[in-house]
Amino acid sequence: MLAAADVLLRVVASSVAEVEDVVNTPQLRVLVRIHNVGPQNLGGVAAELGVHASNATRISDRLVAAGLIERREDPADRRYVLLELTGKGKELVNTVLEHRRQAIAGVISRMPAGRRPALAAAMEAFAAAAGGQGTSDGRFTLGAGA
Repeated sequence: MLAAADVLLRVVASSVAEVEDVVNTPQLRVLVRIHNVGPQNLGGVAAELGVHASNATRISDRLVAAGLIERREDPADRRYVLLELTGKGKELVNTVLEHRRQAIAGVISRMPAGRRPALAAAMEAFAAAAGGQGTSDGRFTLGAGA
């Protein structure tokens, strides 16, 4: 099991390396969080990173300066500012996620087809145990029917 975890960590590290000249790991976490759950306020960013709000502000300022996120007024409460991805930010996150999808799909394609359904079930149980919420749009299928 640790060997499989090592493979997954190498996939993640490789995808991060693809964009490390643009963003650092905390900045990428913010971008992925906004991508996954939608616009965030600074409190949400701080909570995601486990940092003080002032640190979240500095990280967000850098992402705004890089053209990866933009600030806008929260329509529900104008006292708050929401951070959302720009087109450039979406493109960066999609590049990282696509790299991960392709790398994982490459490994899975080398597995015997009959073992793929068991992997799919195990990974769903693993994600559920960790409180993870996957996607339902088919981007992360394991080829169970292949």
